[in-house]
Parts: sequence; C-alpha cells; structure tokens
Amino acid sequence: MEKVFLEIPTIERKQDALDYLAENVKYNSDLNGTGSMDRCLDGVTYEEWLLELEKREDIEYLNQINRCQSKTFFVVRENDNRIVGMINVRYSISAEKLKSGWTHIGYGIRPTERRKGYAKIALYLALLEEQKLGEVRILLDCTVDNIGSNRTILSLGGELEKTELDEYDNTMTNYYWINVNDSIEKNYERYKNYIKCCSKINR
Repeated sequence: MEKVFLEIPTIERKQDALDYLAENVKYNSDLNGTGSMDRCLDGVTYEEWLLELEKREDIEYLNQINRCQSKTFFVVRENDNRIVGMINVRYSISAEKLKSGWTHIGYGIRPTERRKGYAKIALYLALLEEQKLGEVRILLDCTVDNIGSNRTILSLGGELEKTELDEYDNTMTNYYWINVNDSIEKNYERYKNYIKCCSKINR
C-alpha cells in the first residue's frame, strides 16, 4: 500500500475531483465524506462548492443554515497524485445535536481503490484532524449492513453505543464512539508508514 496525505480542495483539482464524483456515479456508489461536493451533480459548480467550503467554518453562517463547523479534504496517494478518497471532519457539535444523530466524521474511498486498506488510513487521518481541532471523543455512524465500514470503525477503537433507525434515509444504523487520543496512540505504529507528515501527530 502506498503513502497518502490530506489535501485541501483547490481550483487546480477541479477535474480530478469531478472524475472522483463520476467514478462513484458509474459504480452507483454512495457518496460519503465529500462535504456536499455531490451537489455538483445537481447543477452546483465546483467553484461554488469551494466557496461553500470556506463558509463552513463561519459560525454565524452555519447557525443560519443549521450546520456545524467542518473541514473537507481529499485523500491523495503520493506516488501518482491520485485522489483515492475524501473525508469531512466536523467539530464543536453540541450535545443536543449529537443526541439527535449528528456525527463527527464522514469518509469515503472511490470504488476502484476499495479493499486496499485506504478506508482505515482515511479514518486515522480524520482522527488526526479531529485532534488538531481539540476533539477528544468523537461519534461516527454506519449502516448495519455495511460490513466493511463497521470493521473499519471497530479497528480504530470504535465502541458501539446504540443501533437504531436513521430517519434521514430509513436505514438501521450503528453509532460508535472513539477516544481520539487513545486511537491515534494505539494505531500509530500500524499507520505511520502509510501517511505523509506523520511527525505532526501529537504523541
């Protein structure tokens, strides 16, 4: 497996990003962790999406649209500069919103790059970002029938809190808590050789 790193979306990545979307559509795959980039499939331009990402860190704007602060990244493979996945990390979520089903991390791997270990690395990188943002304990969700994603979350220390119906998409969903610092520490040796700039880890 090759080394990967996180990259903030830019205009220079436009075609690569649209190709990422197109591949997911081709394989009829769910789009997770895109920070709403899937709206580019419904008429929103890539440039408009980039502007929206900037707004997603503005608290006043987010209160108006009932969203939480978030950051979105491409997961890029170093050897060929290919986008293999995306992550969206959310932070400063109120306890009330967490109880109502909001979660901290969304992540996805493009169909042709799955079953290669990138999902676990993407989640580990997402945890590193949550740590930088001051989050100590984060909540994730995953549909019950998504065996691969459940295994990924469990491998990073996920502790199942509950299983219930997600009314948004009418699916039975597992909700997991992960202790950010503990997971990063326990999995450091496993993933340090697959991530770029691992010296930034707060150990």
